[in-house]
Formats: sequence, C-alpha cells, structure tokens
Amino acid sequence: MDWSHYRFLSIWKVPAPPAAVFAVLEDPEGYPSWWPQVRDVARVDECSGTVRFRSFLPYDLVVGVHEGRGDRDAGFLEVRMTGDLEGWVRWTLRPHGAGTVVRYEQEVEVNKPLLRRLAVPGRPFFLANHALMMRAGRRGLAARATMLRAAGGAV
Repeated sequence: MDWSHYRFLSIWKVPAPPAAVFAVLEDPEGYPSWWPQVRDVARVDECSGTVRFRSFLPYDLVVGVHEGRGDRDAGFLEVRMTGDLEGWVRWTLRPHGAGTVVRYEQEVEVNKPLLRRLAVPGRPFFLANHALMMRAGRRGLAARATMLRAAGGAV
C-alpha cells in the first residue's frame, strides 16, 4: 500500500438545482467565500491557478489547479492538481427532486515532504482532517447555491 495515496468519495445532497450548484463550482475565485478551508485562490491564466487549503491540522497545502474536462449540461467538472497534491478532483451533479446530488471524487498522491514522512502514523489524522473539510464544504456549497438560486443566478 502506498500510504501517500488517497482516494476520496463524498456524496452531498444540496437543496438547489444543478444549474445553481454548477455555477458555484465553476467559479474558483469564489470558493473561499463559502468553503472555509479554501484559504486562497489566485488565477494564473484562463485555465489555471493556485489554491491554498488548510483544515483543522496545522499545515497548508498549496496546489496548482488546471482546468480539465467540464460540461455544464452533463453536470460534470474536473480539475487536475499539481504541487503538494498530485492528482484530480471531479464533481458530478444529478438532479434530485428540487435539489441536486453532488458526487465529489478525488484521487491524489501527497507530495508535501512532511506529510510523506508522517504518512503511516498520520494517516488517520489526515483522513479525519479531510472529513472535516468535506463537511464544511457541503454546508457551504448548499448555502451558497441556495443563495444564488434565490438571487436569480447573480451572487
């Protein structure tokens, strides 16, 4: 087993339609306003940028994000990551009643030297740290998408 390799899956129910959820997800500069652990986003060019994350544990992760595949009509958005994490993140949206089921998938290799050295003893803590981040992301996305929907699409 590669202790620095992670694969995550989260399923969220968001009380807003897929179009409103997609609008929030496709705006990377807006993430810090609704996802507390996304500390900074800086656009490098039209298709890439850098993101700094920090959850409960006292370390930052800085990644380059690069636009991957995306299709608003299909409810699909993917980005590649480089830097402290190497891999990808994928969002898939499906209508569910008046809301949306959001599927978040992530597969990464941790490159940050300290986290690689602590890979075995730290893994349970890293997993818990990620779970806390995802819980906050779900709440923030639901609130932001609902606000966007209520405002008629402009937040």
